[in-house]
Amino acid sequence: MGLFLMLGSIMTWCLVGFTPLAYGYDPLDPNGNITIKWDIMQIQDSSYNVKVSLFNYQLFRHMEPPGWRLSWTWIGDEVIWSMVGAEATLQGNCSRFRNNLPHSCEKQPVIVDLLPGAPYNMQTANCCKGGVLSSMIQDPSKYGASFLMSVGAASTFNASNTTSSDTIPANFTIELPGYTCGPPLIVPPSRFPSDGGRRWTQAIGTWNVTCIYSQFRASLSPKCCVSLSAFYNSTIVPCPICSCHCPGSEGVRCANSSKMLPVLQLPHDVTKEARPLVSCSRHMCPIKVHWHVKQSYREYWRVKVTITNLNFAKNYSQWSLVMQHPNLRSLTQVFSFNYKPLDQHGPINDTGIFWGIQYYNDMLLQSGDEGYVQTEILLNKDAEMFTFREGWAFPRKISFNGDECVMPPPEDYPKLPNSANTTSFFKFTFWIIPCLLFLMFILWQL
Repeated sequence: MGLFLMLGSIMTWCLVGFTPLAYGYDPLDPNGNITIKWDIMQIQDSSYNVKVSLFNYQLFRHMEPPGWRLSWTWIGDEVIWSMVGAEATLQGNCSRFRNNLPHSCEKQPVIVDLLPGAPYNMQTANCCKGGVLSSMIQDPSKYGASFLMSVGAASTFNASNTTSSDTIPANFTIELPGYTCGPPLIVPPSRFPSDGGRRWTQAIGTWNVTCIYSQFRASLSPKCCVSLSAFYNSTIVPCPICSCHCPGSEGVRCANSSKMLPVLQLPHDVTKEARPLVSCSRHMCPIKVHWHVKQSYREYWRVKVTITNLNFAKNYSQWSLVMQHPNLRSLTQVFSFNYKPLDQHGPINDTGIFWGIQYYNDMLLQSGDEGYVQTEILLNKDAEMFTFREGWAFPRKISFNGDECVMPPPEDYPKLPNSANTTSFFKFTFWIIPCLLFLMFILWQL
């Protein structure tokens, strides 16, 4: 099963790789993207000021640590004289300057967000989140970031060409796995409120760059899997074998949790996500989601959902879980997660996003005794469709942090007790009734 999934992923990746720009499409978030806004605010004799903003317009996919790393390529010999709200990772070769040195002389600078608690004189509005951006649903107040910079040129500077598309940088990227950015497109100038909204100013020129996510570009293999169980069947359906990787595969690291040290130190580049070290299992996934049909009442039924972190090298902050099930339209109560429906297709309401409660369970800790979060969901039995037969009680699709998880095949879903017990009952009844009647006849004769 895992082998076929991997082959399918590779074929899709190859097809996507031949397109000039890998546009990812998610039917649950068809308009989701990361938008980079380039606003030219002021033009001077030898430089111009730019406000650069990043907005995460994705409903349920957020940017995790180490966060975005914005990069572009200058068309000419521009340099960054100064910057607030962010910083370039390298100053580069500024030997052509004598007195005041620019902030960065790199042809292709890499810009990173400042960390929380940065000095006040280095901050600007909507900065200093360490590159982390929330999704639109989870925290609308933290889905954007911005910084200001002064740009000049080492040679003769022509301010009249500043607003020309020929002078806007090219090859934008945010250096996050799975994201591909398009070219800058000129849009109507941005407007900014002042004096409590009584006055509005606007940029001299504005360009937008759109970045789209593709799961196949992010990883050739899945990152999570799903297991199932129900109160009416003693069988627990595990994650499919080789869901994410096969045990013993080259380049895959796993460890036995019983032999792990209390504090595990994994040296790695702090600017990149740590390479996964998962708990050794048949599925080799860093995340496992378990759906358990817990109880049935007269008018309701209850489900328990558990998310387990099997990755020793990572804590998942601001995690999200998207689940698709037709009975979510009749969801009554969620006990320890936040929830919001994703009604992207008119009256169809079969998909919802779940995420942790701040300061309670919004951090999914690394693999161990505390490496899980769970909730119970109470749903009303919809008379039009509700049944426990044919695996209807189990989800159609589950995604963790925007990446789709591997589901068990439908034929393996826990089933209702089959007719064997009913047949045995009828056989027993067929033999016992004549025997009782015969015994009663003998007693009557006596």
